[in-house]
Amino acid sequence: MGFKTGMHRWISPLLRRFGVEVVPSARLYEWQKGPPTGSSHNAAELPAGAEQYLRLDNPRLAELRTRYAASPAEVTASPLWKDDYVTPEQIRFFRGDNPYVWQLRGENNNVLGYALARYYLLTIDELGLLDKLDEDDAFGSFSFVIGGKRVSRDLLDSINEISFLERHLGLSTLDDCPILDIGAGYGRLAHRLLTAFPNVREYYCTDAVPISTFISEYYLRYRGLQDRAHVVPLDEIETTLQERRPRIAVNIHSFSECSVAAIDWWVALLARSGVRHLLVVPNSAGQNGEVMLTNDGHEISPIVARHGYGLVVAEPKYLDPVVQTYALNPTFYYLFELANR
Repeated sequence: MGFKTGMHRWISPLLRRFGVEVVPSARLYEWQKGPPTGSSHNAAELPAGAEQYLRLDNPRLAELRTRYAASPAEVTASPLWKDDYVTPEQIRFFRGDNPYVWQLRGENNNVLGYALARYYLLTIDELGLLDKLDEDDAFGSFSFVIGGKRVSRDLLDSINEISFLERHLGLSTLDDCPILDIGAGYGRLAHRLLTAFPNVREYYCTDAVPISTFISEYYLRYRGLQDRAHVVPLDEIETTLQERRPRIAVNIHSFSECSVAAIDWWVALLARSGVRHLLVVPNSAGQNGEVMLTNDGHEISPIVARHGYGLVVAEPKYLDPVVQTYALNPTFYYLFELANR
């Protein structure tokens, strides 16, 4: 018996006790040999004026931070989103792999996961969104050319989320349907949904993190959507909801990063404002979607139910079980409806 073979047979059973397997490097794909462990961004030229505007010392950001400091502490006191959570480089390249969207890190976030998600969407894309929506790598987004189409997680996740809303709410047929995006980040879904649906004339982005509000204001102006995409600072959200009365609210990977008190505050506000439907996409949903969890292990569903929202449907992100296992960042989608509306 060779030395290497003997060592492998001796050490492998020991390592398996700790969930570790010894595999010859020749059997690994390149992306398996050194998966990313930290934030990064794709090489990209910034638009004119972006470097000067997207800065920590921008007066607009300072104003938002002052205003947010006067907001309810249970909403703004995030377990994750401290003032230094987004670095100066991440502000400029906010569409890279960073706190807003993990593109190269996380479950199945590799080229094979992207490819599987891209081809899966071909089977459900009744609206033709893969043809209507494009990726341009702006602000550091990572992308792959698969089947002749440049795709990113931003694009693929947005198409999947829009398809879910279309499947269950008929979004393309709704004539007057203001939408609220809680925890909108840099405005990813607003950009995609408004580009896909000219009939959606009002989309409201809000966030309990001032730097996210700052970035999304800039990004949606950059995309030329400021007439339909309205970025609402936290201290204006209650008044805005009372005046505009959105019918649909979405929360994509945001409640998972919130405290229980913050989730309760948001859902109570939605119920008071008569928002009929709420889509929640958590970071963690259990193997079969049986439970929505915050990052620190608290259940989200009981909080939503306490304010009168009943579950309409819970679906895996990918309806095909094989794709759900192996495609890009699998999770579950949960649609709730407010009772007596």
